Amino acid sequence: MKLKIYQADAFADRLFTGNPAAVCPLEDWPDDALMQKIAAENNLAETAFYVKREDWYEIRWFTPAVEVDLCGHATLAAAYVLLMHEGHSDDTVRFVSPRSGLLTVRKQDDFLILNFPSDVFEPVAISDDLVRGFNVRPVAAFKGKTDYMLVFEDENRIKQIRPKFDEIAKLNGRGVIVTAKGNEVDFVSRFFAPQSGINEDPVTGSAHTTLIPYWADRSGKNEMTAVQLSQRRGFIKCKYLNDRVEIGGRCKLYMIGEIYTE
Repeated sequence: MKLKIYQADAFADRLFTGNPAAVCPLEDWPDDALMQKIAAENNLAETAFYVKREDWYEIRWFTPAVEVDLCGHATLAAAYVLLMHEGHSDDTVRFVSPRSGLLTVRKQDDFLILNFPSDVFEPVAISDDLVRGFNVRPVAAFKGKTDYMLVFEDENRIKQIRPKFDEIAKLNGRGVIVTAKGNEVDFVSRFFAPQSGINEDPVTGSAHTTLIPYWADRSGKNEMTAVQLSQRRGFIKCKYLNDRVEIGGRCKLYMIGEIYTE
């Protein structure tokens, strides 16, 4: 079997920044094991697979180790592929995830705007288990649907974090978001997920379903800008819509190729 594959940098203003994702258009779903093997072979944070269904697309995401419930940057990359290379004619792409429901992406000038459900999160104790993975102590801690979120005093603290991945991997969750108020943008973040096979994710769209509601409440602003402070960095336009959030970024195409599975 031969499959088409794209690779694009999401939340990127130029190549080799943002978060690289692979995208595989499919006619029908293959075995889950094959998709997991492809994702492991790609060795990127995420590989998105989609199948066209009438006027919408069913989408799933795999890290090199596991299938995940939601992935922002690979959804952004999939929409970019559809709009720029696979003949989708409308400015809005409708995805449906078996795990996360309806997800839309619309083209707005040179940005693509994800519309995702807001995360629901609660404060939790700053326990020894949470802080053991970090060299800097947070000022607050929260737990959402899949991730922990640790809040720190300022942007410099986020830059100074030296994570201990073996300790973070012991936490019961997809990963850990760390965040603080930004110096030049509204907020900054980083994301660590050794539990999912990704020590530090370059730019994590899905983490912003937690970050945007939190910072909207703290700042009193519904529209914000953010930067994820990984080595590759990524700029995100944010909008809070109560039970939904908008997460905006650009994409740059890196590669088009073919996969031979036999």
